[in-house]
Amino acid sequence: MASDTSKLTAFPAFVRTTGRKVAVFGNGAEAVAKTRLIANSDADIIVYADDPSHELLALMHELAVIHDAASFAPEQVDGAALVFAATGDAALDCAIVLAARARNIPANAVDQPDYCDFYTPALVNRAPVAIAIGTEGAGPVLAQMIRSKVDTLLSPALGPLARLAASYRDRVDDALPRGAVRRAFWKAFFTGEVSHEVEAGNEEAARRATDKLIEDGAGISGHVALVGAGPGAEDLLTLRAHRVLMEADVILHDALVPEKVISMGRRDAERMAVGKRKGCHSKSQNDINILLVKLAKEGKRVVRLKSGDPLVFGRAAEELDALRRAGVSYEIVPGVTSAIAAAADMALPITLRGVAHSVVFTTGHDLTGKTLPDWAKLALSGATIAVYMGRTVAASVARRLNEAGLGMATTVAVVENASRANRRMFHGALADLPLIETADELDGPVLVIIGDAVAAADLSRSEPLSVAFRATTEIAA
Repeated sequence: MASDTSKLTAFPAFVRTTGRKVAVFGNGAEAVAKTRLIANSDADIIVYADDPSHELLALMHELAVIHDAASFAPEQVDGAALVFAATGDAALDCAIVLAARARNIPANAVDQPDYCDFYTPALVNRAPVAIAIGTEGAGPVLAQMIRSKVDTLLSPALGPLARLAASYRDRVDDALPRGAVRRAFWKAFFTGEVSHEVEAGNEEAARRATDKLIEDGAGISGHVALVGAGPGAEDLLTLRAHRVLMEADVILHDALVPEKVISMGRRDAERMAVGKRKGCHSKSQNDINILLVKLAKEGKRVVRLKSGDPLVFGRAAEELDALRRAGVSYEIVPGVTSAIAAAADMALPITLRGVAHSVVFTTGHDLTGKTLPDWAKLALSGATIAVYMGRTVAASVARRLNEAGLGMATTVAVVENASRANRRMFHGALADLPLIETADELDGPVLVIIGDAVAAADLSRSEPLSVAFRATTEIAA
């Protein structure tokens, strides 16, 4: 069974060190590095060095750590919270680690992964805030490069700001209710006037601003964000969408939104499936509208997570109308709509100089009635037509467009699960389009693109419709 490369082999954690012994064994540069790293904490450091270098002696004097010049003996690790073996002697380092393991003490031997119960991170220290960067021993230089970048992003005032927050925590817990109101307070605390005053070194002004925030906190109201989840690939989610998801108390998601995208929300946010798929409606649109208003009126920050873009076949109009009538604040976070994702998968320019100057987004059901929609005329003039939810009416779409005058040789592209790892791509002519209507193996979202611009796509990425589905049709017959 193949291992899951997305899983860490070591769980990141912070070890309490107050009043606890941390033992470092070694005489040279590695012992210096480990001692300096541990000195970021308030541990009681003991350095066991029988022949310390001048640099190590100077560091021990500077940090006022305990120095023990005795040669290694197993009992030296007794009572330690952590042990570092940095002697440069592989056999001795292994012996130190084995002595620690025999006493159930986590140990780390420099450059010997099999004798490391934990890895030392590259550390960004803004006490009490700490950011630890690890590569599980695979790339210490990479960890240091990341650390240097993170270090430049974080203000030196972050530590004082965090300490100020800690001094107010009990008061905030007493004054403000748990949940959306309290989270909104802390967001304002860390990003608004309070943080600016701390940055400027004005602690008293920062405290006055904090007091005012607490007084105003009870008046914080709920909010709804209509968020586009994109076509399915989690790395196509926008930065703004990710931020809003991380602030949500409740996430109401469509059925087509993948779990990997939903899981990008705040870990303890409530998740509610309210999606509608063909033949399976978990909630009516009116129920969803009522629920959005109800949750917002309770003071919660709500994310309505929709596949693709909220404003493209997303029933956003009804939800926005309900929110406006209820006086609920809202925002819209756009997402990548499926037509654009499908075109990108096919390397298909949906507008093309001299060929296609316009694009129509529609659903296949627009072509099932007796009257052709006005946009059908645009197809005759070279517009690219992107058909959402068109698989089950593909034959009707092809027939009606042909009746309107569009040639059966017009190029088409079909993409299932656009942008996702399991996407499938096909190309052919309008005459081939009915083949997908009976292709039950296409059980994911299907996007159909019709028009002369399709011929400019990279067709080496896709299969011919006539090859992929003709055989299936003949077998079924």
